[in-house]
Amino acid sequence: MYRRFGVLLAAVLGVTLTAAAPATAGASKHFPTEFSLPNGWQPEGIAISGTTAYFGSRADGSIYAADLRTGKGRVLAKGPGTPSLGMKVDARKRLWVAGGVGGDARVYDTRSGALLATFQFATADTFVNDVVLTEKSAWFTDSRKAVLYEVPLSLEPHRTLALTGDLVVTPGATNLNGIVTGLDGGLIVVQSNTGKLFGVDPRSGKTAEINLSGQTLTNGDGLLREGRQLYVVQNRLNKVARYTLSRDGASLAAERTDARFDVPTTVAAFGKRLYLPNARFSTPPTPETTYTVVAVERP
Repeated sequence: MYRRFGVLLAAVLGVTLTAAAPATAGASKHFPTEFSLPNGWQPEGIAISGTTAYFGSRADGSIYAADLRTGKGRVLAKGPGTPSLGMKVDARKRLWVAGGVGGDARVYDTRSGALLATFQFATADTFVNDVVLTEKSAWFTDSRKAVLYEVPLSLEPHRTLALTGDLVVTPGATNLNGIVTGLDGGLIVVQSNTGKLFGVDPRSGKTAEINLSGQTLTNGDGLLREGRQLYVVQNRLNKVARYTLSRDGASLAAERTDARFDVPTTVAAFGKRLYLPNARFSTPPTPETTYTVVAVERP
């Protein structure tokens, strides 16, 4: 099926990028390349809109908004007590958030922090992990189930899309994680526990494994697509890899590590940089545990 994903989208949908003017993009080189989040925050997801970056808390689901120009920020919204994981900002300045073990998705107004909508997908054996936006919908992965959840951008009721084909879900493992749009209106998802990449037909739910030319995306987490370039965060490997997509699959183009990485999970872009929050999964969390966000040049 993935061979049919060959027509490049006119716009990269579901990637929270700012089409900055050259002066703004050039100015980003003066922005801090590392900044702190509140102690005990336990970040996972990131979304960028304008010069503002948003981070969810795994601890209680609160949302933090930081200014990329200074690294300073504030709590935008208090959480429901369950996690806030993957997130994206749409054209209406709404923040779409995956709710992890809460089995839900939430939508916030980025200007006021007001909660606009909640969608309950599942109540048991669920881990709603990441989200991508298309022209009409928000699509969410569930790391425990062979499904995707589709929520119309109009905030109408959601639907559950059962996945068939090559994907095989391992019970109890972290399966589907990051998600982006594909090259022809389809979707691409990474399976963390197997290191495999799949194309998904959003109409039928059929999945097809994408040929990685012998590579394995071990610990694959957040995804970011820019044209034919697909960035994959490999969290516990402290690495972000860049793959080039084609009709025949995806080939490794470059990799990047950084001494400041401490289990980065997701990625968003601004100017020439990639921004990644350090989730520090291997560090036992306490209310005083420190967390940072790291900016690197694209690999």
